[in-house]
Amino acid sequence: MGIKKRKTEETIFKALMVLACIMVGSSLFLIVGTIVVKGLPYLTWDMVSKIPQGGFYIGEEGGVLNAIIGSLYLAGGATVLGLCISIPISIYLNIYLKRGSFLSKSAKLAFDVLFGIPSIVYGAFAFSIMIWMGVRASLLGGVIAVTLLIIPILVRTLDEVIATVPKELKHAALSLGATRWEAAKVILRQIRPGIYTAVLLAFGRGIGDVASVLFTAGFSDNIPIYIDEPAATLPLAIFFQLSSPIPEVQGRAYASALILTIIILVIVVVSHFIAAKQTKHNI
Repeated sequence: MGIKKRKTEETIFKALMVLACIMVGSSLFLIVGTIVVKGLPYLTWDMVSKIPQGGFYIGEEGGVLNAIIGSLYLAGGATVLGLCISIPISIYLNIYLKRGSFLSKSAKLAFDVLFGIPSIVYGAFAFSIMIWMGVRASLLGGVIAVTLLIIPILVRTLDEVIATVPKELKHAALSLGATRWEAAKVILRQIRPGIYTAVLLAFGRGIGDVASVLFTAGFSDNIPIYIDEPAATLPLAIFFQLSSPIPEVQGRAYASALILTIIILVIVVVSHFIAAKQTKHNI
């Protein structure tokens, strides 16, 4: 009877897992399929090679090159800045502090809380910082907001990656006379693939977020040349175009969403390729 019961439970949970996989896969294909079906007819070379012309948002000529470049500038700058801040924090929490100490647990709990805060809150906080610094809505303001947004993602991801490194590696480096910083460099070399994963998660969150840059990055039909100029982003461009009652403009919104999806897909493929190459090299 006990064996039969266990087999029945296994069959039920296996069916639930298959059902969950089907639901997740179906949702993914439904979302991507909707974007492709509605956006592909409006995806032209002008969409990716031109900035908006006069009357673009009422169906006239032009493209979203300004939003593509602005998104790459903003997400790329925030990811680099966030990485420069997050790596030292992760090293300090895992190398310099004793694992399991009160300070270490408190810091990780704080970053867990920050991880769950809505992005609009980061946008409001960044906007307050901009007012205090006398910075207007610009690319710099957007980078500040997105950096604050992705730092908890980077810190917690790097923390989990560092936790997978055997403790013996750190102890071996220290026993050979290495300083904690030299031991940290050894560990950083081992977690390179994990760093690429963290960068991927942060970049994807940054380039796709709209709430945090709504009041901080501004919006412009031109490509930003200086960091104090307003910058358009693809999520904001999609939002403004979907708000239009003109079917042509709404179709371009789906085309812009398709461009954003393709950019993220390219980043994912490149990151996985680099991570796999680094893993093979480390082995």
